[in-house]
Amino acid sequence: MKRFIILSLTLLSTIFSATRIAYLRPGPMMKIPFTSVGPSPYLFTAGFGSELHNFSPFNTAGGAYISGEANGWTIGFSTSTGADTTRLANLEISTYKAPIEFGFHLQRRVYIRDNISFTVGLQDIVFQNSTKGFNLDPKELSFFGIVSSQKEMGQYNMNTFIGFGTGGFGAIDTIRTDTLAEQPTGTNAGVFAGAIFNTPYLEKWGGVDIVGEFDGNGINVGLRIPLTSDYRLNLGFTHIEKLPKWKERYWEGHAGMTIGFEITAPRVSMMKTPGGGPAPPVLGPINMAEMDTTLMLADYTVHTLRDSMGLMTNEMRNLMTRLSAMEQHSKFLEDSLKAIRLNTNVDERKMNDAMRHLSRSLRYFYAGNYRTSLQEVESALELNPNLALAYARRGSIYYKLGDIQRATINWNLALRMDPEYDDVRNVLKALHENRLKSTSMIKD
Repeated sequence: MKRFIILSLTLLSTIFSATRIAYLRPGPMMKIPFTSVGPSPYLFTAGFGSELHNFSPFNTAGGAYISGEANGWTIGFSTSTGADTTRLANLEISTYKAPIEFGFHLQRRVYIRDNISFTVGLQDIVFQNSTKGFNLDPKELSFFGIVSSQKEMGQYNMNTFIGFGTGGFGAIDTIRTDTLAEQPTGTNAGVFAGAIFNTPYLEKWGGVDIVGEFDGNGINVGLRIPLTSDYRLNLGFTHIEKLPKWKERYWEGHAGMTIGFEITAPRVSMMKTPGGGPAPPVLGPINMAEMDTTLMLADYTVHTLRDSMGLMTNEMRNLMTRLSAMEQHSKFLEDSLKAIRLNTNVDERKMNDAMRHLSRSLRYFYAGNYRTSLQEVESALELNPNLALAYARRGSIYYKLGDIQRATINWNLALRMDPEYDDVRNVLKALHENRLKSTSMIKD
């Protein structure tokens, strides 16, 4: 009996070959293909995903993937290990080990018009590495066609999809797969649809994406949360309509909780699109008349800027010329100030020398040596010809020498040099009144 149970579990496990895990295909959708009106903003995308199908006993499926796009072609590769599809009642004693699967994905965008695109491809070209060797699993192979529509709604962006596919997109007979009955033969096919809604939350890293889809067998919902501009956390539930039967039984289309992690290598900075940050703008038909007008305006703008640059260049030259003139004027003022200081120093030196000559002339005058005193006065006047005291002294010397005319001339010159020279004025007044008796009236 025990051998029969183990044999039955093995057969069931073979029949219930696990469906592919969410978030392991190219694009941001969970289990259906993805397409857009423009090229992907990433050189490549890589990551891993895991589905939890039971807590006690623990039953999970997991895998990793990498994908990229070039010249309209999208290529993806994934590897995964499915969950144990044994009945829940027998899961604890199951000896089943899920085979390692290697999957390939290939698609091409064949048509674009405005915000609509159409893509065809092959999904889940799966090879299993089982006890029987490395074999192709034709049940999962799906040929599909998908139509995408992209719309912007303010800060929000939405992509919607609808398509038709064979293989894995066909409905699963959940009643028959839960028995040992013979599986139906023939080609399975079905329709699928989905939408991804990009929000402005965490916009600097591409925004949070809300994913919803019908994969031909059930409804999947997910949330893609950017951790940085290059890293993203993927969460979701598969076949949520079957969640109420989570603990009743297990089958190929069993509901599950999924978690994944994604890393991207950006190509260039583009506009934001649902499902992965930036996307290219939608290009419409080119209006040649508008293009000609735009080119004319651009040419006019360029010429205007060129003329403005010429005016600015001339203004800069004028300013440089004025600055040079101001620098020369500043140097001239500096030289003039130095000359004034030099002249002041010279005048002060001459004044000091002249006063020394006048001091010596006074000594000679009182000593009665009038000729020598006159020579000292002449020396003082050579140094400073505007010295009123020197003219007054020379007038006194001439008076002592008996030359009244020359004495009068020098006293008048002294008074002209210094109109407030009262002593000289008194001498001239006394001379005029013939009351001058000697030169002792002049205070030296």
